[in-house]
Amino acid sequence: MHEHTLSAFDEQLDSIAADIAEMGRMARKLTGDAVDALTASDVAKAQAIIPADRPIDEMQQRIEQKAVLAIAKNQPMAIDLRVLVAAMRVANDLERIGDLAKNIAKRTIAIDEPLRSQKLMTGFGQLSKLVIAQIDEVLDAYRTRDGAKAAEVRAKDGEIDAIHTSVFRELLTYMLEDNRNIAMCTHLLFCAKNIERIGDHATNIAETLHYVLTGEMLEDDRPKADASSERE
Repeated sequence: MHEHTLSAFDEQLDSIAADIAEMGRMARKLTGDAVDALTASDVAKAQAIIPADRPIDEMQQRIEQKAVLAIAKNQPMAIDLRVLVAAMRVANDLERIGDLAKNIAKRTIAIDEPLRSQKLMTGFGQLSKLVIAQIDEVLDAYRTRDGAKAAEVRAKDGEIDAIHTSVFRELLTYMLEDNRNIAMCTHLLFCAKNIERIGDHATNIAETLHYVLTGEMLEDDRPKADASSERE
């Protein structure tokens, strides 16, 4: 490539990286807001989350368009090509995080009553705290190209699964104890699963960074500790 072409390509990469960072900030905020609305039974806050997902969807489309255009114009190879492919993958994961946060908000609106169990509130708090930390850490790792930090994010996936399983079992107990709890607990089961799935998408981003840095995809052998999927 000529020098001016290289400069233009670098600007394209920088623009996409900035969009990824902004999209990550938006998805992280939406997740935090959704969990806060759920644990506080704040229906008004949950209602405000639903339209806030649309800008995330639009950002995902913008990143994909920029990446495809950059590939078509510059025909990059090796790590440059991997960076652009990875940007599309990360944008897709962030878009899914936004969708899952919106789903939590919708369930919160449907529940429209406080969580009566302190144990449940503690479990949801632990689960959401870990997942939001995963988002923060993986986005920082992606920004700085820190493979070691990305590996740490991936290693924590099992811890999130274990807490999700604990919350799942607690919800089943409440449903068995009193059938009047079934409707609320069913919504909460979906909320817990959505939070756990957000953690999975953070782990996907960590694996995408590994691909950027090494050119190799990791085998799907994450240490899983989630027994609930067998029952869902």
